[in-house]
Amino acid sequence: MKPYTAFMPISLIAAALTLTLKATAGTEFNHPDTSTWKALFSPDLSDAILPDSTTWSVKDGILTASADKAIWTLADYEHYVLDLEFMNDTNSNSGVVIYCTDHEGTGWIANSIEVQLTDDHGSKWKNKKGIMKCGAIFGFLAPEKIVVKKPGEWNRMTLFANRQQIDVVINGEHVTSMDMTKWTSNETNPDGSNIPSWLRKIAVAEKPTRGKIGLQGMHGPAGIWFRNIRVKQL
Repeated sequence: MKPYTAFMPISLIAAALTLTLKATAGTEFNHPDTSTWKALFSPDLSDAILPDSTTWSVKDGILTASADKAIWTLADYEHYVLDLEFMNDTNSNSGVVIYCTDHEGTGWIANSIEVQLTDDHGSKWKNKKGIMKCGAIFGFLAPEKIVVKKPGEWNRMTLFANRQQIDVVINGEHVTSMDMTKWTSNETNPDGSNIPSWLRKIAVAEKPTRGKIGLQGMHGPAGIWFRNIRVKQL
């Protein structure tokens, strides 16, 4: 694009401005066609880091857990799109974990970013803070709307992990958009709300954007189920 000069016709200036706006316009976030994408885990979970031999299991293509122990990818990922379906039980509490740099035990809690998965229709979660709702960046950023379906129904989630920019689409709605660079404090969020104490180890803006992808297990008595988990590196 030619630089503006005092002698440039108005029509050319308008055209140049239009091109600039198009070039900087935000990405449209939708559920993609994942038919050619890589499965995050193999059907026998041989390419996963498992907490033990019994917690996680696959039957008829559906992955589930019997305890609050996470499953992790062997590989580290950076700059990718993750797409999956999940189904809650009544009062489910689980999550999709990205950028994890410490998967041992509970080390992941402070050394990752978690996208919350909850049954927001259930009595346990419907009155919780927004930063604990389904689609939230847990502890840091509430979703703009609640679109999770009732227990027993499948939901679709697409997570865009573009380094320090994270976007979440659930059931066709773009519910969360986080620019990690704005979270410079490890005690308060940009809106002034307090960050939970167990997440204060490092400010979000300083967290690595490369790490393992994980799924939180059955947190409490309520189950969680996953299927069609696919990833595409960008």
